[in-house]
Amino acid sequence: MFNQLKQRFGSPLSVSIVALIAVWLIGLVILPQLIMVNYSLKPNLLPAEIGGIKDQYTLSNYATLFSNTIHLSIFFKTIWSSVLVTFLTLIVSYPLAFYLAKVATPRQAALCLLLLIIPFWINEILRTFSWYIILAYKGPLNALLLELGLINRPVRFLSGDGGVLIGMVYAYILFMIFPIYNAIESLDSNQVKAARNLGASWLRTHYRVVIPHSKPGIATGCIMTFMLAAGSYAVPALLGSPGSRWFTQIIYNWFFEGGDWNQGAAYAFLLLIICIGFIALVMKVFKVGLGDIAR
Repeated sequence: MFNQLKQRFGSPLSVSIVALIAVWLIGLVILPQLIMVNYSLKPNLLPAEIGGIKDQYTLSNYATLFSNTIHLSIFFKTIWSSVLVTFLTLIVSYPLAFYLAKVATPRQAALCLLLLIIPFWINEILRTFSWYIILAYKGPLNALLLELGLINRPVRFLSGDGGVLIGMVYAYILFMIFPIYNAIESLDSNQVKAARNLGASWLRTHYRVVIPHSKPGIATGCIMTFMLAAGSYAVPALLGSPGSRWFTQIIYNWFFEGGDWNQGAAYAFLLLIICIGFIALVMKVFKVGLGDIAR
């Protein structure tokens, strides 16, 4: 990698780029994670007790999750719901990405991308609040469905996880669309035409030609969407009901309401481990490497 940078930019600039990347990785990624792990392995002590006999490494903070059935059920629900958000986002994004890459004219694609991007100029909190208004019991969506005669009485979209799933699919759709769009755009259109001319249906063409080519983009989109969904706090806090808590809300409570940073760090690190496991699983399923994802 360094040799490629050296050939392209020269030695001084290449050394500067590598040094900046190293500082970023060490200072903003590795060290914070090491500090979090250190916190998670220590008990929550009073300032006077730090450094004393009680200040020893322990796994008790991790054991708390597995002994608390409520927190454990919320943990697994968060993981499953994040997988579901990833799947729903993929279902919505793939046809749109294919349309933008291979069907739409440059003008149509530019207009569509502009319409997708403009709402994201607004803060995530405000966008989530807009969904809260839309999905409210007396909101515009229920009013429209009642006017069309599709329902007899308003639906409580915000009770349960329905509103959270809708809000997350909307919030992270761009992180799925763009990697898939970039992957499909590099596909030679003649391959799609050849498959169609040989009698393959659209479904078979996508299954045998388009999807295999776009696997790196799909894998990247799934990884980014899952990690954002699993680590989301604003969307479940605003669109979720009291019975649809997200694991990040529990982590937040440990840190900022309970004042137990050690326990919160243990919960956060367990969530990080699951996210890393999901990345490894996606890479294995799609048979892609880190180089394919980073391309």
